[in-house]
Amino acid sequence: MKKLIVAFICLFTTSLIAQIETPQLSPPSTLTQRVGLTDIVINYSRPSKRDREIFGGLEPMDVVWRLGANLNSTISFSDPVVFGKDTLKAGKYAMYVKPNATVWTIYFYSTYDNWGTPETWNEELVALAVETDVIKLSNVLETLTIAIEEISLKGATLTFSWDKTKAAIKFGVPTDDKVAKNIEKSLSGPTASDYYKAADYYFSEKKDLKQALIWIDKAIELNGENRLFYVFRKKSLIQAEMGDYKGAIASAKISLEEAEKAGRQNYIEMNQASIKEWSEK
Repeated sequence: MKKLIVAFICLFTTSLIAQIETPQLSPPSTLTQRVGLTDIVINYSRPSKRDREIFGGLEPMDVVWRLGANLNSTISFSDPVVFGKDTLKAGKYAMYVKPNATVWTIYFYSTYDNWGTPETWNEELVALAVETDVIKLSNVLETLTIAIEEISLKGATLTFSWDKTKAAIKFGVPTDDKVAKNIEKSLSGPTASDYYKAADYYFSEKKDLKQALIWIDKAIELNGENRLFYVFRKKSLIQAEMGDYKGAIASAKISLEEAEKAGRQNYIEMNQASIKEWSEK
């Protein structure tokens, strides 16, 4: 009995401890910012000064530091961005810095799943390194702060500030190119995919099947010689629903032929079954 009581107390104590949540000295932070039409997400943990000497003390000069605490500090760009004359591809990167009294080197590192700096630094994984002058702040900034400032339609400034030190690197985003492509797409009208989706919706919701047929034919026209098996399959289903079994069989045979070329067994079987069913109508 005593063993059971001791076991219960131990279990209760362990459960209670597991439920206790305490604050982190370097709390995690997420910054999400759109610059022009480019989405940027920064994840990092924010250490505080706490009466310590930071650069040249806690963080030695000329030694690579992970630019934060705990897990790697990361940044992701939805589009390629330009730092000076150098382009950084769209993607997610770990951020590191080599601090110096006058110049910081910011590294965008291709792998980001380790804790802290890589065990072995690999220059081939440095997607981009950017040097920038250090700005001395007049007041002490207690907590490390990574920010995106001076935002315009075509770019912004990525800043790193802590203690009495600030580093800033400007970058550009491809807003003009993206807007031009959006305009071109809008002015050129709906795509084959747009017409297919519209026809699919009208068929699924049993709306105007005549309109669905017009749209699916438009999708086929825009696809040209690229006879997509799933598009002709959809056309056959629309025609069958409208009672045009002869037309449905003709479309299903094209879908069957293209599905066989693509090796899509499920479409092969569906078309074969439909052709047999509609031939008996």
